Amino acid sequence: MHRATTILPSSDLDASEAFYRRLGFECVSDYGNYRILADGRGWHLHLNKVDGWPRRIEDNPVGLYLYVEDVDAVADRMRDLIILKEDPCRKPWGTYEFAVSDPSGTLVRIGRILD
Repeated sequence: MHRATTILPSSDLDASEAFYRRLGFECVSDYGNYRILADGRGWHLHLNKVDGWPRRIEDNPVGLYLYVEDVDAVADRMRDLIILKEDPCRKPWGTYEFAVSDPSGTLVRIGRILD
């Protein structure tokens, strides 16, 4: 089986973990400055403690795309954090999605490909 997992830097692991819990992740391993999260259905994410990351939150170049069947259900859990208040919606690139930023400024898009 092939699988890719992202390792995200975080200056505050507790805040990052709480954010990703709202998306449906649970912490499955905690090594102090390194945590592994999963949702039990295929999403995996590693959080790595990096002091001072990013120096300015708006300078974080990292992004993450999470594919999910029920975009609206996830959006309901994240409604207060959605960047564009009209989202989720159909995008010109053929997805139905919305975007949020995690506590370290990582852009997280949640969506599905439209047929």
